[in-house]
Amino acid sequence: MKGRRLKNSYLVLTWLTLTLKTYVVTRFAFSLEIENFMQDIILMLACGGSILFLLCLCLFGNKKGINSRIFITNLFLTILLYFNLIYYRFFNDFITIPVLFQTDNASDLGSSIISLLNPLDILLVLDLGLLVPLKKRFGEIKIKKRKILLYSLLVIAANLVLANIERPQLLTRSFDRNMLVKNLGVFNYQLYDAYLQTKTSMNRAFADSSQIGEIVNYTNAIKKPNNEDLEGIAKGKNVFVISMESTQNFVINEKIEGQDITPFLNSLIKSKDTYYFNNFYHQTGQGKTSDSEFLVENSLYGLPRGAVFFTHSQNTFKGLPSLLSQSGYSTAVFHANNESFWNRDVMYKSLGYHQYFSDEYYDITDENSIGWGLKDDIFFAQSMQYLRDLKQPFYAKFITLTNHFPFSLEEEDELISEWNSEDGTVNRYFTTVRYEDESLKKFFEMIKKEGLYENSIFILMGDHYGISSNHNEAMAQFLGKEITPFQETQLQKVPMIVHIPGINNGKTIKNISGQIDVKPSILNLLGVKDKTDVTFGSDLFTEYPDNFTVLRDGSFITEKYLYTKNRCYDKQTELEIDGQYCKQYAERAQKELNASDQVIYGDLLRFINQTGYISDRSVSN
Repeated sequence: MKGRRLKNSYLVLTWLTLTLKTYVVTRFAFSLEIENFMQDIILMLACGGSILFLLCLCLFGNKKGINSRIFITNLFLTILLYFNLIYYRFFNDFITIPVLFQTDNASDLGSSIISLLNPLDILLVLDLGLLVPLKKRFGEIKIKKRKILLYSLLVIAANLVLANIERPQLLTRSFDRNMLVKNLGVFNYQLYDAYLQTKTSMNRAFADSSQIGEIVNYTNAIKKPNNEDLEGIAKGKNVFVISMESTQNFVINEKIEGQDITPFLNSLIKSKDTYYFNNFYHQTGQGKTSDSEFLVENSLYGLPRGAVFFTHSQNTFKGLPSLLSQSGYSTAVFHANNESFWNRDVMYKSLGYHQYFSDEYYDITDENSIGWGLKDDIFFAQSMQYLRDLKQPFYAKFITLTNHFPFSLEEEDELISEWNSEDGTVNRYFTTVRYEDESLKKFFEMIKKEGLYENSIFILMGDHYGISSNHNEAMAQFLGKEITPFQETQLQKVPMIVHIPGINNGKTIKNISGQIDVKPSILNLLGVKDKTDVTFGSDLFTEYPDNFTVLRDGSFITEKYLYTKNRCYDKQTELEIDGQYCKQYAERAQKELNASDQVIYGDLLRFINQTGYISDRSVSN
C-alpha cells in the first residue's frame, strides 16, 4: 500500500503545486474582481478540475513514460500561464489563438517585454526544479485512469454548473475574457478559445448572400442622418489622418507642475477652425492600433478575439482609402515601423492604399530612435519628402510611435519633468505625450511651409488607451478620485479633433461617439457617397438625442447611462443603479457587435457587387 501511495504521489504533487500557482496567479495577478466566497470556490474548482483533466491524459500510453509526460505537461502549462501573465501586464487581457499566430509582432516588442518582467516571476518555476529530481525517485503510477478521469470531469462539471448559476449565459460572452477566466480558469478558457477558433474558421464556408441582406437592413435602421450643413464642405481637399499612439483624453487641458501637457492640441481645440469631440471613445480590442485603423477605415468593429489585420486580411472590404481612390484621391500610409507588423503590408492592400511608407523609407539610427522606433519629430520631418510627391488630392495617414509603452524618452527630449507618483509608467507617460504634442506642432508648421495647409483637413485621434487599469492607484492620485469601473470606462475617451482651415465656426461637440463614426463623417465632409458601402457608424457632426456608443468588450455609453462589467451606472451621479435601466441598450449593444462580427467572419461584403446589388454567388466563392 505504501509503495502504491508513493507511486501515485508524483501525479498528486504535480497537481497540487500546479493548481496552487495557477490559482494564486489567476486570483491575485489578474484583475478579475472576485466579489464573494462562491466566486472563489468557482475559481478553485476551475483551476483544479482543468489541471487534473489535462494531467489525466498523461496516464494513457506507454506506462514507462508517464512521469515524463506529466512533467512536460506541467512545463507547458506553466509556460502558457506565464505568457498570459506577461500579456495581461501589458494589454490587461488574455491570449487568444489568433494572438498566438501574431509571432511576427514579438520581435518588435523589445524593451516593452523586458519592462514587464518581475523578479518574483521566478516563483512560477520553483516547483519544476523540485519535481525534476523527484520524477525518477517516484515509481511509475499505478492508478485506475478511468477513475481519475471521472474525478476530473466531475470537478469540471461542478465548476460549470456553479459558474452558470453565478453568471447565467456565461459562454455567450466570448468578448468578456475576464469573465470567462474568472469562471472557467485560464486553461479551460484556452480550450474554449480553441473551440471558438474552430467555429470561426467554418463561418466563411457556410456564409451566403442572405446574411448580408439582413445586415444591410439592420445598418440602415440604426443609421442617423448626416449633417447636411457640412456635407461636401471639404470637397476636393487633402485629408490628413494622424493616429496619436496611446493618447487618452484626460491629458487634454491638464497640467503638471503648472505646465501644459498638450499645449499645441489645446490651442488647436480652441481654434475657430476646429471641431473637438470631448465624448469620443476608442473601441479597440486585442488588435489595439490595428483595430483603431480598421474601425476608422471600415466603420466595422474589430473582433472579440485577435486582430482583423491578421485573421481576415484577405476579406473583401469597402475601405475608406478604396472609396476615396474611386473619387480621384491618391492614398498613402506613413509609419516608420516594420511593414509586416500587424500584417499591415497585406491588409493595407485589401483596404485600397496605393503606397505604404514603412521603416524601409526612413533613415533610422540609434540616435534618432527610441522605444518602438523613429522619434515622432524625426518621423514627420523625414515624411515630408514623400508627402511632397503625392498626387493631390490625397488621403494620408500618419501613425506616431514615441508615446508607446513603456514610454521611454531621453532626457534631452523631455519638455516637462516626469510626474512624481510611485508608478514609473504613469510618470513617464506625461513626458512622451508632451513630446508627441510638440512633434505635431512642428509637423503643422512644415505643412504650412509646404503650402498644403489651406487646402487640407486634419483628423487627429487617439488610437487606444495608454494607461491600463493596472495603474489605477496612480491614476486615482492624478485625477483626485477613486477609479471605479465607471471611471475606468470614462478613461477610454481619446482625443478626436477635426481641423478644417477656414471653417471659422468650430466648436466642442458633446455627442457620445466613437471610432466607428469616423469613416461616415469623413465621407460626408468630402461629399463622397457610395451605395455599396455597409457601415455601423453615423456622422459625428449630427447631434442626436439617442447617441449610443458600444465598446468592444460589450460596455456601452448613452446620454444617461454607462454600462460596464455587468454594472449599470447613472452618468449624472456616477452611482450604480438597477440593471433594468441598461437592459434594452445591452441587448442592442450585443446585437450590433454580433452583426459586425458576422460581416467579418463570413466575409459577407464579397456578396455585394459594384452596383450595390446583393449577389447570389454560391458559398464556394
